[in-house]
Amino acid sequence: MTGSKSESNRLLLLQSIFPELQIENLSNADDVKVMQEGLKARSGTVDIHHAGTAMRFLTAFFATREGSDVTLTGSSRMQERPIEVLVEALRELGADITYLGERGYPPLHIRGKSLQRFRVSLPADISSQYISALLLVAPGTPSGIELELLGKITSVPYIRMTLSLLESLGISTEFSGNRITVKHAQRIEPKTLRVESDWSSASYFYSIVALSLPGTRLALSSYRPDSLQGDSILVEVYKQFGVESRFEGSSLHLEKVSDVPNVKGAIPPKTISLHLADAPDIAQTVAVTCFGLGMGCKLTGLHTLKIKETDRLEALKNELSKMGAQIRVSENHLELDPGGKILSNKSIATYNDHRMAMAFAPLALKTSLFIEDAGVVSKSYPDFWEDLRKLNFRIRKEAR
Repeated sequence: MTGSKSESNRLLLLQSIFPELQIENLSNADDVKVMQEGLKARSGTVDIHHAGTAMRFLTAFFATREGSDVTLTGSSRMQERPIEVLVEALRELGADITYLGERGYPPLHIRGKSLQRFRVSLPADISSQYISALLLVAPGTPSGIELELLGKITSVPYIRMTLSLLESLGISTEFSGNRITVKHAQRIEPKTLRVESDWSSASYFYSIVALSLPGTRLALSSYRPDSLQGDSILVEVYKQFGVESRFEGSSLHLEKVSDVPNVKGAIPPKTISLHLADAPDIAQTVAVTCFGLGMGCKLTGLHTLKIKETDRLEALKNELSKMGAQIRVSENHLELDPGGKILSNKSIATYNDHRMAMAFAPLALKTSLFIEDAGVVSKSYPDFWEDLRKLNFRIRKEAR
C-alpha cells in the first residue's frame, strides 16, 4: 500500500528545510502531490485545492521562509475552513500574514521572514495539524519554538508522530505537560527515512474483513507494530468486530476469527462505545462497519470532523439514513442504533470527501450500492478501486 499521507507531508516539509533528508515509499495521494508542488514556490499564487494538511503546513512554511511572497488559497470549501488559530500564533511569533477575504479563513497573503520570537500559546483542543505545522518549521527558525498548549490536548498521537520524526533527524525536542519545545538546528546528518503505509487507508480493509465470513484473511504491506500513526488503534478497535491482527516482518495480516470478539466466547455487544479524539479519521469507517454488522455505536471526540472536507458528521447522518440507519449526531459525537435494515441500490453522495467514498465501499459485501464521484479517492488513495478489484469486488462505472 502507498505510504502514509500524514508522514509523507511532514517529511516533505522537513526535506525542504534540510535537503540532506531522503524519503522512500512516499504517498502518491493528491494531497501529497499538492504539497510537493507548493513547497517549490517562493512567489505568486499557490492553490492547494482541497488539501487541508497542505494549507496548514504551507502557511507555517512560507511564513518562516525569508524572501517568500505568496498568496495561499484553495477550493471554495477550503476557504470555509478556519485557520485563524495558526495564523495568529505565527503573527505572535512575528510573521507577516494578511487575510485576503474573511478574517480567520483563506486565502492568505504571506511574506516570509525570520521569526525573532520563539514562545507562543494556543488552545490545546484544536486540530493537531496547527500544532504540527509550528513544530515542523521550528528547527528552521533562529531560536526554535516553544509552545504552551492551553487546556486538554487532543490528537496527541499526531503530535508525537511529528516529534518522533524530528527526533529521528537528530533535532532536539521536549514534550512535558502542556509545553512542547523544538530547538533550532543548523543542519542534519544525511539520512534516508521510509514512510510507513497509511493506517487510515488500512481501515477500509479492516472493515472489509469485519463484514466478511469467519476465516477471511487479508495481508497489507509496510506496517509496523510500533507505528507513529494514531489510526493504528485499529488493531484494538476491530477486535470488537472479530478481526485479529498479526505482524510478520513488514506485513500486517488480518483475519476474521469469528462473528464474536475473541474474548472468552462473549456475545458481541449490540452497541460499542469509542472515544476517537486521537483518531477521528476512522470514525466514518467504524460507523459503516457497525451498520453493516447490525451493531450500534456511540462515537465521541469527533469535534474536528465538522471542519474537514465536508461536515463529516452530517454527511454520515445523511448517507447512513439513506441506507436505512437510525442515527443522530451533535457537534462532537455520533450515535447509531443497532439492528437497522440495510437497503439496496442506494446512491451514496461523497461531498468531495475521499473518506466518504472509501468508508461506504465495504458495504458492497452486504448490498449493491452506487458511489457518486468515485474519483474523489485520489485525494489520499488513488489506487483504491483497483485494489478492491484485486479482492474480487465487482466494480463498474454507470451513467446516472
